[in-house]
This record gives sequence, structure tokens and C-alpha cells, in this order.
Amino acid sequence: MLEQLSDLVKQYGNEAVVNNSSVPNELNEGVMDEASTSIFSGLQKIISDGGADQIGQLFQGDNAGSASNPVVKQLTDQLSGNLGEKFGLSSDAASGVAGGLIPKVLGSLIGKAKNPNDKSFEVSDIVNSLSGGQGGSSIMDAIQKYGGQFGLDQNNDGKVDMSDAMAAVNKKGGIGGFLGKLFGR
Repeated sequence: MLEQLSDLVKQYGNEAVVNNSSVPNELNEGVMDEASTSIFSGLQKIISDGGADQIGQLFQGDNAGSASNPVVKQLTDQLSGNLGEKFGLSSDAASGVAGGLIPKVLGSLIGKAKNPNDKSFEVSDIVNSLSGGQGGSSIMDAIQKYGGQFGLDQNNDGKVDMSDAMAAVNKKGGIGGFLGKLFGR
């Protein structure tokens, strides 16, 4: 996933980094590499700190590209600090780069993951990559918490559990269909 994330950073990095006079040209590649790494490690940290709900909420609506989203803000602040520390960018320059990249990259990442016609990012691959392959329990926790809101209580017992997951998988076209319904596809 890091390679795919790097591709998104490069896609949006022209305006925020390459054409930015506050970033010396010799730092362009390093700054974009740092952005990719910061986004990935920041998302991993959120999950490891128990923030699976925050990551799950990125998939709801169109808020993944909003600077007011708490995850976007946290990652923007982290990248801004890293750019100042590692590359000596001024606070304004680092904030400008981070603010120009993070919302666009996350918005695109989540948009691609939610698009059933775009197979470049799959929700399950993102979760597994960020959780080190241990995403199952945090996904089930998020399903427990939010599943009823999305019609996932398949047996109408008032809770979303493994039996509902299995029923949804069998009824909705496999795990992809189930995750698609969960994340609004």
C-alpha cells in the first residue's frame, strides 16, 4: 500500500511541493517520500492507539478530504512537524505543503477504495496493511458499533455479530460486497 500511497502523493505533489517556491527543488523527492511515510505511519498509529473508529469514519460521506476532519488534521500536523524537523522548512512552508497534500491524498485514497469500479485500492487491503494483517478484530468492533446504522443486522436481533457478517457475505456477494455495504459502496 505504501507504493500506491506514494503514487498518490506524487500525483498531488506537483502543486504542493514541486511548484512551491518555499521547497527547494533538491528537497522535492525527499519531501514527497516523507509525506507518503507520514500518512502511512500516521494511519497505523491511529489504529494502534485504538482509533479504528476514526479510520472507519473516513469512509463515511465525503469528509476524508476535509481539513476539518480529525484524522486529516492529525496527519497534517504530523507531516508539518516532520517537514520542519527533517528538512528545515519554515513553519508556514511545512504547513502549506502538508495542508496541500494530506486532504487531497486521503480524499483520493478513500474515494478510490469506495469506488467499486476502481480496483487500485481495496478497503480490505487498506485495513490489513494499516493493521499489520490484524484488522479483523478492529473491523468487527467497528461493525458492532456502526453496523446497525447501515442495515447490517441481518437476523434482526439488535446486534451485529459474526452470524450477521456470515449472512451478509453469503447474501451480498462475498466479503467485498459486505465491506462495500459497510463502507457505503
